Amino acid sequence: MSQGVTVYPDRNERRDTLDQRLSAFLSSVGYLPVPVPNGLVPAAHEHSLLDPVSAWMTRVKARAVLLSGGNDIGTCQERDLTESRLLDYAKANRLPALGICRGMQMMGAWSGVKLKPVTGHVRTRHSLRGDVANNVNSFHDLALADCPPDFVVIARSEDGSIEAIRHTSLLWEGWMWHPEREETFAADDLRRLKMLFGE
Repeated sequence: MSQGVTVYPDRNERRDTLDQRLSAFLSSVGYLPVPVPNGLVPAAHEHSLLDPVSAWMTRVKARAVLLSGGNDIGTCQERDLTESRLLDYAKANRLPALGICRGMQMMGAWSGVKLKPVTGHVRTRHSLRGDVANNVNSFHDLALADCPPDFVVIARSEDGSIEAIRHTSLLWEGWMWHPEREETFAADDLRRLKMLFGE
């Protein structure tokens, strides 16, 4: 499970952070969430053939990848590098992956798709249409400009923005909503998670 980055300039600290509710969401259906540290790939070694993220994932015997929300892409290089390497690892090892909000945006960016600004998507709810036709929360001001190659759109919001994607050959999905921010976890989100990650 990827983590956000919170910066405390007055303390000269960059902390990995994670919403406790995201761990609770995964634990509620029996998964053991393991947060991946963002400091495994120093920026100086961005293009190194040695991949400490792959080594770390192998050592912890990861069986799935979850890219969490928070931090716009481009604002935290260490997180961008870590999540890119996590997707590389998931693809190479055919692991299931779920991208939540920024995580779905990262799946798109990793696949070469640009982001575009959207309005009316922060602190609100949307009725989705498509394969996923739920009423969901929304906390983002960026969206995928297009569907990434090898993915299909499975949900759009009322204004046509892409709200969920699924890979055509890998067990990967991206959701722009935050299932962990619901007061009670939605049964459909839990069902989709179990279908994706397995029992």
